[in-house]
Amino acid sequence: MNTDGGGAVLVIEHDPAVAELERRYLVREGFDVEIEADPARAASAVRRRRPDVVVLDLSTSALPVDLYRRVADAARPAPVIAVTGPLDPAIARALGDHRVERPFGPRVLVAAVAEALRDGGPAQATGPLRAGSIALETHDRAAVVGDRRVALTVTEFDLLEFLMANPGRVFTREQLLDAAWGPGAGAGSRTVDVHVAQLRAKLGDGSPIRTVRGVGYVLDA
Repeated sequence: MNTDGGGAVLVIEHDPAVAELERRYLVREGFDVEIEADPARAASAVRRRRPDVVVLDLSTSALPVDLYRRVADAARPAPVIAVTGPLDPAIARALGDHRVERPFGPRVLVAAVAEALRDGGPAQATGPLRAGSIALETHDRAAVVGDRRVALTVTEFDLLEFLMANPGRVFTREQLLDAAWGPGAGAGSRTVDVHVAQLRAKLGDGSPIRTVRGVGYVLDA
């Protein structure tokens, strides 16, 4: 972690031309900038380089919330600025307070980095995720159905949080395994079915999780 100048910034951006433009503007303002082009190596790059702030391009990611969480966990307590396209409000809430939406000028990014460094600490999601009668408070990992608090295991919560942050999107069992258990966890697809069944039982008749035959699951908004 850099203690001199503007701070150390790790930019995770697959487009070399965009990455170079962002690097030049940030360096001009006194930041020490490194680039990681492969989003699959984002979390490991953060752990290795320990930047003061991370700029994470999510605009082309199929699973933006999943990638954001992995990088934010690796970066903590450094803030992560999510670079996105237009987003569903529920997904935007899951990406925390530091976010810039494409298209934007390089000066907007410089200002966002400076603001993130002033605020300090990791970006925090604001407000609960909601689906029908279900509310999920991500900051204290609380699930409420109507006026009833529901006790969820860590994995059940992670699975439900991921689905609620991506409403209307159909996910395969393999994608849900990566999201809730992490890549290479060794769990089988049957594990997803078991946890979904447990979630449905706990959520009751208001469960918004629907099976898509031959594919996986979707959370109906």
